[in-house]
Amino acid sequence: MRLQSEPVTPELRQLRYFVAVAEDASFTKAARRLHIAQQSLSQQITVLERVLGAKLLRRDSRGTRLTEIGSLYLPEARAVLARNDEALSVLERAVRGELGTLHLGFLTTTANYLLPPVVRAVRERLPDLTLTTDDTQIAPLVDGLRGGRYDLIFTRPPLIEGFETRTLITEDVCAVLPEGHRLATATELKLSDLAGEPWVLTPRSSWEPWHRRYDEEFEAAGFAPRVVQRAATVQGLLGLVAAGIGVTRLARSSHSLRRSGVVFVPLTGDTARTVVAWSPENDKPTLPGVLGIVTELAAGTDLTEAG
Repeated sequence: MRLQSEPVTPELRQLRYFVAVAEDASFTKAARRLHIAQQSLSQQITVLERVLGAKLLRRDSRGTRLTEIGSLYLPEARAVLARNDEALSVLERAVRGELGTLHLGFLTTTANYLLPPVVRAVRERLPDLTLTTDDTQIAPLVDGLRGGRYDLIFTRPPLIEGFETRTLITEDVCAVLPEGHRLATATELKLSDLAGEPWVLTPRSSWEPWHRRYDEEFEAAGFAPRVVQRAATVQGLLGLVAAGIGVTRLARSSHSLRRSGVVFVPLTGDTARTVVAWSPENDKPTLPGVLGIVTELAAGTDLTEAG
């Protein structure tokens, strides 16, 4: 036996060959099990012993048996092979998107009903995937997606260019009126029916693309809204409507945020979409699988009622 002055790195296949011969106590049986020529097997064991500087196996009239050093080395070789198999398994699962992390961002107004079913479905299908979630307003949500803080965001268009999107929900947009309002008993309204009403809306700075679209829709209805107060959140708008300050228009699902003091009446031909958005540059293996789960969930579930 010779001591090595530098670390040795035997090949994994040589370790497999050694373990096979040790287990079968026969080069012939091991070669058959490994589907290689016995001569090649013998040559590789010789190379392994040369690399290690130690005799591992001895062949004599009693057959093939381990040397004392070989007996000590066998469990270590098995441990190396097992750890390699574990590493390969982790790698394969990571490539399939079963392991890793994914950061989800939800528009605050959708998180109440959308976050629970989405997270439940992903955890059921991919239990070893680490999910983090956040809910926030539209501007930081978009900034987070653009800056890499979020891998997927659940929000309402219009957004900005450069993102991929997939529609998950299409729902009615409703006029939101105080209880007892003269139009509260209507089954449906046109936006123009609200031309003379005081309005409560979010600040224009909350998300300019939304407000540009609102301007176009109000103009098409023939009026500019008389805005008497603004609130930064949907909950704030609903509180103002319930207090009789004015009316507003919101997606029907916003009703889940307030059950009293307000009435939701559908607006003719007015719908809102909820989309999942991601950056086309995001190459995380976890992304396609989660997108598939979310898309399947949306196709079979009313997500506005699933929370």
